[in-house]
Amino acid sequence: MPTNDPRPTKAVRRDEARAKAAQMRKEQERKAKRNRILAIGGLVVAVVALVAVAFSIVNQNRANEAANSNVAYGQGVEGVIAPTLADVTSPAPANDKGGIPVSGTSGDDVGTVGDDDVDLTIYFDYMCPYCGQFDQINSADLDAMLEEDGVTITYHPVSILDRLSAGSSYSTRAVNATAIVADKSPEHFTAFVTAMYDDQPAEGTSGRSDAEIAEIAESVGVPAEVTATFTDTVSGTFDTQDEEGVEGTWRTFAPWSAAATNQAGTDVPEFSTPTVLINGEPFQGWQEPGALKQAVDAAKS
Repeated sequence: MPTNDPRPTKAVRRDEARAKAAQMRKEQERKAKRNRILAIGGLVVAVVALVAVAFSIVNQNRANEAANSNVAYGQGVEGVIAPTLADVTSPAPANDKGGIPVSGTSGDDVGTVGDDDVDLTIYFDYMCPYCGQFDQINSADLDAMLEEDGVTITYHPVSILDRLSAGSSYSTRAVNATAIVADKSPEHFTAFVTAMYDDQPAEGTSGRSDAEIAEIAESVGVPAEVTATFTDTVSGTFDTQDEEGVEGTWRTFAPWSAAATNQAGTDVPEFSTPTVLINGEPFQGWQEPGALKQAVDAAKS
């Protein structure tokens, strides 16, 4: 006959439960330790990757700065005193405030202001995403205004966002090209400004290359002999807070870009981009399609 195993005593059952609990605790501790190791390992990998990315960005920015060291006025020198517009060479159509006026009354002439025109003034930086939005919403209306009588649009390209172009001084390079187009190929000026906002580069990138800027200009009709001068440089002196007459080399209209940007900060309270003025008064409603043209038309009456 089969024999019945004696039922474990309470003490035995307690000892077995304690042993099982101890084994479970060891397993949990082992898994926790493994997870900590994996987590620490993952964190180390992530930190190393971030350091590598940061190192790559810093090196790329330094390379960009080196490649574009002769772009901006006083590039790489601390305490540079911004020049005044009276002290720099300006593009021929520019006014004494750093603006480039275009009048519909006088046949879309760059550098002229129509008698009794409504003055629409626009300050913009080619790296500014809100300026890109402004152009996307309003460029067709700007073209329409210039086909009518009674409106002068004064364009103020500025270079406040060089610091957000990964060391490439994109804003200054773009303003310099714009000034050269206004100076040497003015009939293509407004088309070039609009074309520069197509597929606009994002802040934090190096922006467009010099070759890409030239390609955009030529796509709207600017002659190749003009775009070939986008990278021309001139030499001169500038002053810093500690020294006068420091020698430097920069793009042709880089001093004008610096002076016009400085003038904008003087002329416009709480200056930012885009800034839109109608007869000197700020206009904030440009985000609504058609609103800017309606406001300008209303100012004519």
